[in-house]
Amino acid sequence: MDDETLEKLIKAGKIAAEVREYARKLVKPDMKLIDIATELEKMITSKGGYPAFPVNLSINEEAAHYSPKIGDTKKVSEGDLLKIDLGVHIDGYIADTAISLVVGDNRPDLERIINATEEALEKALIIIGPGTHLSDIGGVIEDTIKKHGFYPIVNLSGHQIDRWNLHAGLSIPNYRSGHQALPSEGVFAVEPFAVLNGRGLVKEGIPGGIYRVIRDHRIRDKVARELFENIKANFRTLPFSERWCLEFASPEEVKRGLLVLQRVGAIMQYRVLKDVPGSYVAQSEHTVVLVRGEKYIITK
Repeated sequence: MDDETLEKLIKAGKIAAEVREYARKLVKPDMKLIDIATELEKMITSKGGYPAFPVNLSINEEAAHYSPKIGDTKKVSEGDLLKIDLGVHIDGYIADTAISLVVGDNRPDLERIINATEEALEKALIIIGPGTHLSDIGGVIEDTIKKHGFYPIVNLSGHQIDRWNLHAGLSIPNYRSGHQALPSEGVFAVEPFAVLNGRGLVKEGIPGGIYRVIRDHRIRDKVARELFENIKANFRTLPFSERWCLEFASPEEVKRGLLVLQRVGAIMQYRVLKDVPGSYVAQSEHTVVLVRGEKYIITK
């Protein structure tokens, strides 16, 4: 990794951290998710970055992959446990970070599970370095979460990050698993998930409003073809929101074009990942860069 690449990663991480901390003050009961996401995404661009993926706003049993759609009216309510997962890229070099917060109300039980994921993340970051075994990282996360009386979500994990590729190579487990070791250099998102009153397993739910190009394809439909060309030119291989496509077409054309592109297999839409109804999932996340024997936690 050269100095220019590291500088871009550090800049992306700094922006991500600033926007994440602003989000803590922004969220209030009865706010529309679309207003939260739009403001945070605009803040990223105002600071000189680009969203690496649509801001994820997942509530209570939802663990990941909900981002507001065009015309979305969904709101956060008093006492909700909200996960805010955001990413920033500079020239394709990505920083990924997330927090959980209780909306408005005082909920000691939810604050405890948030604290459990934050402590698990901090302990994992301490031991991470070249040659650290994935099982050791997962073990620290699992033991810390269980110490607080909760369970890790075992089918969600952190991930290696490459340029223009949010999920690349290694997965960083949230329980004691895996025989591989971290390489001497690379970018890694570490993100413990814990659950209260749940199973510790997520399943796919409704479509989450987040898309990604999966292969090139000849498109006959004119609207869909033009939309696809704009998507590839602007978002490349990174996840994107249907909201962002309003820059290229009307809401009706965007909706129709995305349906066509999904039908032919050119793009995919992520589904919301959720534990059982009535459960509460918390998440904390930082991005770590290992380079030349040094460790940079770029989103702190």
